Amino acid sequence: MNDLHAEALATFDRLFAEAGAAGEPDPTAMAVATAALDGRPSLRMVLLKAHDERGFVFYTHLDGRKGLELQANPHAALLFFWPRVRDAVQVRIEGSVELVGDAQADAYFASRPRDSQLGAWASRQSQPLADRDEFEQRFEQAQAEFAGRDVPRPPRWTGFRVRPERIEFWYGAEYRLHRRDVYVADRCGDWHREQLYP
Repeated sequence: MNDLHAEALATFDRLFAEAGAAGEPDPTAMAVATAALDGRPSLRMVLLKAHDERGFVFYTHLDGRKGLELQANPHAALLFFWPRVRDAVQVRIEGSVELVGDAQADAYFASRPRDSQLGAWASRQSQPLADRDEFEQRFEQAQAEFAGRDVPRPPRWTGFRVRPERIEFWYGAEYRLHRRDVYVADRCGDWHREQLYP
């Protein structure tokens, strides 16, 4: 990890801590944009579950829309928006994606509340649902199946790591005179920093 990559990650850590101290409802909330092979984008909110020098991790079903799109087109964009930090801050991250290892996915799944674990078994994420009763019945079936024992991680439920190739910090300012600092990795993996017009 070179100095500018480390600087970008340290900036993220500092702003993330400020978001927690400022009382943001959930600093881990982030928008994840994916695209199908035909280029059509889709966007949804998820929660950041880990981040380090390797990237930013969230968890999902591989057979849901975002899971399928990320497997077909392994690139994603993330957006954090913390309006209570300074005069509002956005962090935009773009990069390639990879699956986390089984050990990491197992450890995170084991840390979830039991009902969340059962919900992962009950959900056929992004598939049509006849009515709410059907989902609740599937949840009850999962409760019965795993009664009295630990709930294992479903085989098609895991984490994705976004390996950043571009990190932008957007700082709000009066009269829309915002500041934008961007860190970009070139094809050789060397990082560069520049400012952009707002």
